[in-house]
Amino acid sequence: MPNVIALDCMGGDLSPQAQVEGAVLAVREMGIPIHLVGDAPAIEAELRRLGATNLGIPVCPAEEVIGVDEQPSTAVRRKKRASLVVAHQLVKDGEAAACVSSGNTGALLAAGLFIIGRLNGVERPALAPMLPTLDGTGFLLLDAGATAEGKAEYMLQYGLMGSLYRQLVHGIAAPRVGLINVGNEDSKGNELYRQAFALLKAAPLNFIGNVEGRDLLLGATDVLVCDGFTGNIVLKCIEGAGSFFSRVLREELMASSRGMLAGFIASPTLDRLKQKLDYSEYGGAPLLGLKGVSFKAHGSANARAIYLALNIAHSYIASDMASHLSKLFNPESNPENAPEAEGSIGKLVL
Repeated sequence: MPNVIALDCMGGDLSPQAQVEGAVLAVREMGIPIHLVGDAPAIEAELRRLGATNLGIPVCPAEEVIGVDEQPSTAVRRKKRASLVVAHQLVKDGEAAACVSSGNTGALLAAGLFIIGRLNGVERPALAPMLPTLDGTGFLLLDAGATAEGKAEYMLQYGLMGSLYRQLVHGIAAPRVGLINVGNEDSKGNELYRQAFALLKAAPLNFIGNVEGRDLLLGATDVLVCDGFTGNIVLKCIEGAGSFFSRVLREELMASSRGMLAGFIASPTLDRLKQKLDYSEYGGAPLLGLKGVSFKAHGSANARAIYLALNIAHSYIASDMASHLSKLFNPESNPENAPEAEGSIGKLVL
């Protein structure tokens, strides 16, 4: 399979300008092979504007777009020529190794399941965004909303997939895996979370136990496991916290001439702080547990965010993550990865 990334150029708020500009940057700086999917005349106009027609970036025409207000599964089935659908089909057909889209999140989840398909052994795929921490390393959250209902078995698989992702893609030797909860004690939480705790504790993971929400941004864990309903709330709260902090700081600095002077002097420091709190700096969120690779970039992603999403998708491909996931959940295909005991998923063999 070629290491090509199919980029949906029509799904985001700033499409197709941000997508094409981010792709051109990725090709020029990283040499990442990309196929641009969407309204061909509009994409080609952007390539001319950027002076990038000589880069030879292929354009795959897709005449339709799935809107943010459309019913995801229905739109994916009916709009066969939608840019998001065509990008996923390129992965399904082996013409691309991954797809990246800023489009309708529900449609991306539906396309991942209906077109690419769920990996054998994975009960529910997980949307896994990286979120910021004080030390700049971030933590991986899963599930962030691919599956609203929770089961302890799903959450065990989230922990295994998240740990493997951080090992292979981010180079962390023994990622700390935590379970979101209302307290640090082992007995905390409802029945679902107590069951998940027991399964994660018995798994071949560096499981550090329960983690409270107040400790997340302080870098308490490398991987945070939760059900999709809770995870989506955590994701939105952290996104909102970053925006709230930036807005309050700006308003306070602009409230007086002394504040404006202080802001001017501290501008480089404030820029670094803003970048540290910006979740888009971590690139796209993979939908882990598919037979192929699908990444969700933020709907309001600018060119830099698209560039970073393409970069992390490229790292995912280079790490051979999909092959390792397959071996993790199908240990019979790899004798070295045999389960330790009845009911276990198996060792992580890297």
